[in-house]
Amino acid sequence: MDAWPALEYAQWQDTALALQLRLQIAGKVRLAKSPWLNHSWHATFYVTARGLTSSPIPDGQRAFQIDFDFIDHHVVVQTSDGTHRTIALTPGSTAEFHAALMGALAELGIAVRIHGAPNEMADATPFAEDRRARPYDADAARHFWRALVQADRLLKRFRAGFTGKCSPVHLFWGSFDLAVTRFSGRVAPRHPGGIPHLPDPVTREAYSHEVSSAGFWPGDARYPHAAFYSYCYPTPAEFKARTVAPAEALFNEALGEFLLPYDAVRRARDPDAALLRFLETTYDAAAATGRWDRAALERSPERFQ
Repeated sequence: MDAWPALEYAQWQDTALALQLRLQIAGKVRLAKSPWLNHSWHATFYVTARGLTSSPIPDGQRAFQIDFDFIDHHVVVQTSDGTHRTIALTPGSTAEFHAALMGALAELGIAVRIHGAPNEMADATPFAEDRRARPYDADAARHFWRALVQADRLLKRFRAGFTGKCSPVHLFWGSFDLAVTRFSGRVAPRHPGGIPHLPDPVTREAYSHEVSSAGFWPGDARYPHAAFYSYCYPTPAEFKARTVAPAEALFNEALGEFLLPYDAVRRARDPDAALLRFLETTYDAAAATGRWDRAALERSPERFQ
């Protein structure tokens, strides 16, 4: 298997949208059933050896989890008392998947009510009303997951060099990106909000403290290419002028972040080194221009290996 598969957004954008909507439905179940964690960390998914998982979700004195399997292409809802239901990942409408997942949860005795419309997407048609036929390209979904496996592996390696507050490596179903976020420890200026179909208080709590965030994103209509990204909030004026590596990494004015095309990484002589160089140099740009207390926040992971 190709460790770094081709991932051309134009060739799988319809499947990407269908998959994002299905992950939003499942993610909102985790959101509704979980205690609120800072920066919405209780709503995310995590990369597994077969796809993505919600991890255990509390339901009274038991737990359940929702797993997306991109090898056999199905969604499994399983409980800690040994019951489960399986939903095939196939072409079909968002409304059909919404009904199937909610039906599976009801059959398992899991009572849940979710906000029934997408977040952070231009089209916020309620899930139960979105009956448009949507494709599901199994090969494309599997390629996306395999790219996530590589990104997850290297983002975790990058995360190990930081001793300050840092998020897990997790997938946000709203923005549809795999992210890791480092914190300086200082309170940030009030965020202006304005993210489509996302309450401003949620955005402001997410950016309540200074951050340097990096991750992997499959692209969308604004930037139709898979890419690794890095940004900071607040953003010092000199941040975008910093020199970062490798040479293919550039600051995107429209998105307000550094981008490194996924193709530049997968075609590099040493993809791991190329991506780690991007993560380290963009973090260095954020920490240096933001005047972070780096001596108190960083360590060498090799000391413990």
